[in-house]
Amino acid sequence: MGRGAYAKGVAKREEILEVALEVVAELGCRNSSNREIAQRVGLSQAGLMHYFGSREDLYMAVLRARDERDTADYWQPGSDFQGFLDVIEHNTNVPGLVQLYVEFSAEASIGRHPAHEFFLERYEWARRLLAQSVRTAQERGEFGPNVDAELVADIVVAAADGLQQQWLLDRSIDMVARLKAVSGGFAALSHLDPAD
Repeated sequence: MGRGAYAKGVAKREEILEVALEVVAELGCRNSSNREIAQRVGLSQAGLMHYFGSREDLYMAVLRARDERDTADYWQPGSDFQGFLDVIEHNTNVPGLVQLYVEFSAEASIGRHPAHEFFLERYEWARRLLAQSVRTAQERGEFGPNVDAELVADIVVAAADGLQQQWLLDRSIDMVARLKAVSGGFAALSHLDPAD
């Protein structure tokens, strides 16, 4: 394959991902069809699958692209906890992507599911960024010294995932407010003497 053909293939794959992000955000993962995505990018369904071997591969690529975009737009590495909250706030505008994330993360707990390795890596990545956010908050004095950044990251990721699932069922749940409360609780405890 020549360089021109390769570049065109990469560009087409990126276009497919951008359209798939829009379609899933708009329609949800259950209502999004390969046909709809293929039509919007001017391909047949077989042509679409040329770029992605299966629907699961396409959806995992969508989740990766979503993470890359959201991280760049809202939560650059080394940024503070507010960047994480901004991602959660943005998620309220893309319920279909939240649905895809929740469904695939649950299915990934089945060891042979295609998303298993992806979510192992993704959780490690998210916990690492959150732990860095806690350390940044410590440097600013927002968190005291008596906090385990990795423990806070574990709990915040678990809270965020659980809140997203609840929010899909009940849109009145304010995920950002609840996560701020979790963070505020840790911030208050982090200033206490462990002996107390």
